[in-house]
Amino acid sequence: MDYRFGDVEIIIEQGDITEIDVEAVVNAANSELYMGSGVAGAIKRKGGISIEKEAAEKGPIDVGSAVETSAGALKAKYVIHAAVMGIDRVTDGEKIESATRATLNLAQDLGIKSIAIPALGTGVGGFPVMECAKIMFRVLKEHAAGGNKTLEKVVFVPFGYEAYSEFVQRADKDLK
Repeated sequence: MDYRFGDVEIIIEQGDITEIDVEAVVNAANSELYMGSGVAGAIKRKGGISIEKEAAEKGPIDVGSAVETSAGALKAKYVIHAAVMGIDRVTDGEKIESATRATLNLAQDLGIKSIAIPALGTGVGGFPVMECAKIMFRVLKEHAAGGNKTLEKVVFVPFGYEAYSEFVQRADKDLK
């Protein structure tokens, strides 16, 4: 599904986030930046262990912040590690909001035009998908309206059909 807000094309897509043709892929990270399962595990498997090694050298970071690394063997140039939880694997809406904002600001600082983002905090963190989509869309709209200078395309890649459907339902309410 495709949407637009201001100058930003917004796509919601099913599939493997590591295969999306964008400049940056976002990892739903823990604050220690160790890459275990879920999106992090998929990125590490496809992109290589060098991504985790580079991330670990930059950690730990505050929950709600983000750092970039190279993308190893991925198609993307960068992986942005958005810390949505501590090592305790606990997250909430505030943490997801902060991590989303930090991700978009870092993407702008890096001059990134296209980015793929998972449903932050909904896997290991167990946060409700619909609420995650609502938060992420609101932050993206604020970013796009508040002086976005580089971002042209955001691809949301929630894991699984159910999460995809919930993102589309929320987008139909928030982005049309």
